[in-house]
Amino acid sequence: MTISWMRTADGASPWPDAHVVIAGVGVSGFAAADGLLQLGARVTVLDDAASEANTDKGALLEVLGATVRLGPGSTANLPEAADLVVTTGFPPTAPILVQAVAQDVPVWSEVELAWRLSRPAKVIPWLGITGTNGKTTTTQMLESMLAAAGLRTAAVGNIGRPVMEIVLDTEPYDVLAVELSSHQLHWSSSLGLHSAAVLNLQPDHLSWHGGYEAYGAAKAKIYEGVSHSCVYNVADRATEAMVEEADVVEGARAIGFTLGTPGPSMLGVVDDLLVDRAFIEQRRDSALELASLADVALAAGVPEGDPPPPHVVANALAAAALARSYGVRASAVRDGLRGVRVGAHKIQTVGERDGVRYVDDSKATNPHAADAALRAFGDPSDPAGPKVVWVAGGQAKGTRFEDLVAAHAGRFRAAVLLGVDAPVVAEALARHAPDVPVEVVTTAEDGRVTPGASADVMARAVATAASLARPGDVVLLAPGCASLDMFTDYAARGDAFAEAVRALAP
Repeated sequence: MTISWMRTADGASPWPDAHVVIAGVGVSGFAAADGLLQLGARVTVLDDAASEANTDKGALLEVLGATVRLGPGSTANLPEAADLVVTTGFPPTAPILVQAVAQDVPVWSEVELAWRLSRPAKVIPWLGITGTNGKTTTTQMLESMLAAAGLRTAAVGNIGRPVMEIVLDTEPYDVLAVELSSHQLHWSSSLGLHSAAVLNLQPDHLSWHGGYEAYGAAKAKIYEGVSHSCVYNVADRATEAMVEEADVVEGARAIGFTLGTPGPSMLGVVDDLLVDRAFIEQRRDSALELASLADVALAAGVPEGDPPPPHVVANALAAAALARSYGVRASAVRDGLRGVRVGAHKIQTVGERDGVRYVDDSKATNPHAADAALRAFGDPSDPAGPKVVWVAGGQAKGTRFEDLVAAHAGRFRAAVLLGVDAPVVAEALARHAPDVPVEVVTTAEDGRVTPGASADVMARAVATAASLARPGDVVLLAPGCASLDMFTDYAARGDAFAEAVRALAP
């Protein structure tokens, strides 16, 4: 039986009395173990992968006093006398977590652990961001706006730097921009953010959560306990419903963002300007200018003179809403957008050959994100827009492509598919775009991708796309799928695409 105080544990609890199991020795798992060891807890770290990087981290943790078990089967069984399990992305069906739940042992994410251990000694307001797509871009924009206001801040969470590192950091912070995934939120129960935003909700990670309803419920947890502002997407009714159902601190406000003219308590767009009708006194009949669409285009890195993609404008509005909820002045919103450059692999032009533009949006890891990438080149019903040779495929994670293909069938010049779930995408194309040529690139007749062959597959995919494209077309890598069947992550997939484009003959 777990120790009684664990349900309400914080940084002042008697951690030397506790045995904590860390499932996963990646970046966040290492940070969690490091923090708990500093508090005197007995720590056991488990990971089924005995890679060189994991072995190095494990060796260091052993020096610090942890017990480390690496290799296949290491997470199959929950160690005896565990008082807490900290998981770093394991699904609820993982044997170690199933056993923990059955034995009434609490299971926390690294984010939940960081939130608790920051109390009572290092309480820092969190501005949280989640959603199916756009989290990282929005978090980067928010961090830049906060920094432009002179605040000591950092972008943490799912964006790459674990929140536990901030808890362990001796530097003081005024406020944090925290990207939160559905996996992290699923195993979090006590968060109470200053303000939070859900950018959108579309099917994704369905196999991890067990269905769309559970996925949405995990995202909605970000609003629980919010003390100031719940930011939602006016165009996505599901996000507004989450706000309506959330148990928040009395006085917390619902703040909408829209690509149209905003109503009171909203941010939106008027005459190519981002404006605020939420955080001003005269919001019933006036608006405050925050920035221009040109500022958003600069942040997005689109070619000079081109408008920013609509979904990037939405991200900027959400970031602005969170910044304004914390009292950031309008000029800092503008300066933050002018000073930030959103991460690579987001509608990034990587080359042009023979009048064909090659664009990397490898971060489009689900159909909704791929749809946004395609819409960046114009409304799918507009015949004047460029034709697209679509490079897609990977791990579909239980999602479907029918709506995406049906919407963009008239835009496709051709499709080049790769990865384990290429047949899922091909099936949607056959049903809704039967006249679009489809090429499937594999390394074996049965469609398997052999280890180490990913770069070769991408090179042949790009060469195939180049042979199908015509001057004026766009070859767009917007896979709509995760990358781990062939690549270490979406960035490696995008890098392989860019390298293959550079290798094309001019």
